[in-house]
Amino acid sequence: MKKISILALHLGYGGIEKSIVSLANVLCKRYQVEIATCYKLYKESVFPLDKKVKVVYLNKDYITPNHESLRDALQSKNIIRILKEGSFSTKVLYYRRKNMVRYLKKCDSDVIISTRDIFNTWSSLYARDEALKIGWEHNHFHEDEKYARKVVDSAKKLDYLVLVSNELQNYYQKRLSGSKCMCIYIPNCIDSFPPKKSSLRSKRLISVGRLSPEKGYLDLLKVYQILNQKYPDWKLDIIGDGKERKALELFIRSHHLEKSVTLHGFQSKDYIDQMMQDSSIYLMASHTESFGIVLIEAMSHGLPCIAMDSAEGAREIIRSGENGYLIKNRNTNMMVRKIGDLIRDRDERVKIGENARKSVGKYTSDAIGEEWFTLIEESDVYE
Repeated sequence: MKKISILALHLGYGGIEKSIVSLANVLCKRYQVEIATCYKLYKESVFPLDKKVKVVYLNKDYITPNHESLRDALQSKNIIRILKEGSFSTKVLYYRRKNMVRYLKKCDSDVIISTRDIFNTWSSLYARDEALKIGWEHNHFHEDEKYARKVVDSAKKLDYLVLVSNELQNYYQKRLSGSKCMCIYIPNCIDSFPPKKSSLRSKRLISVGRLSPEKGYLDLLKVYQILNQKYPDWKLDIIGDGKERKALELFIRSHHLEKSVTLHGFQSKDYIDQMMQDSSIYLMASHTESFGIVLIEAMSHGLPCIAMDSAEGAREIIRSGENGYLIKNRNTNMMVRKIGDLIRDRDERVKIGENARKSVGKYTSDAIGEEWFTLIEESDVYE
């Protein structure tokens, strides 16, 4: 039985982390799977992880990132606090590298899957030559040439770079054409396909994601504020948490939307699935989105989805007018009109929702698992 090591930053909340757990749960059906993670943010993975998957925490529990404390120290302009938090931040980065490199030098796995560009580099340098080395890039570079160059440089000595969209696969294949690394498109997967779909009768809109600026939740609240004036009985549920929560709460209070908008914070998969079942339209206002796994999860529940086309992942998944709607140029007025159209027309919601549910069958864990199995089993490295 082949042994697979997946290199992770942590197993807390996040799209990459959810994808790591989903992949580990698929691969452990055939292989011995181990996740080597730098930081232990919680007692265990926040996403359900198969008991057959071994988790190796590389750093001591207290050595975890101090981004918020460092930011607060910088804002306070207190020299002592800045020096203290800066020193600890340096220590965290030192041990992240030291312990991951130590793990790689001792690692006897047949396949190493790295999930960050820095892990790509360390895997290339320190993992044994016989191992199949796969980079797994989730982020879209969003015209950030510096970031794209980092990914390219980190992947040159890998065997494969797996991308979650066709657009990224085409982009990086051109950039890596002179190297040994081959770029492969394998999308993310949904853990399970709901046995039933939403009735689409409840007057509820839903969105799920990290509350950070790139997710566009302030724009979504502005859209909803307009909708609320015409359809006050339709409520908005936002599931997730993050640094922008206070700004969202302020907007909600200042526009008297407390009875109409609920911020649920981080929630379990079961909680989210139930909320999807009890909703009728899914909304995505992200400025950028490499894949958008919550989008296909919503579609699997038969929800019609409306997304800004600035989210690259949404463009990959939604065929506008068929299995959802894409809003061009972040036109909030157009988004308001399209949501209003679906609110008024349940038959249209049902039609779009059914098409959505059918279209995400190719993203099931079984389907995506076969693509990973093929990559691992048929790689030239093993010939």
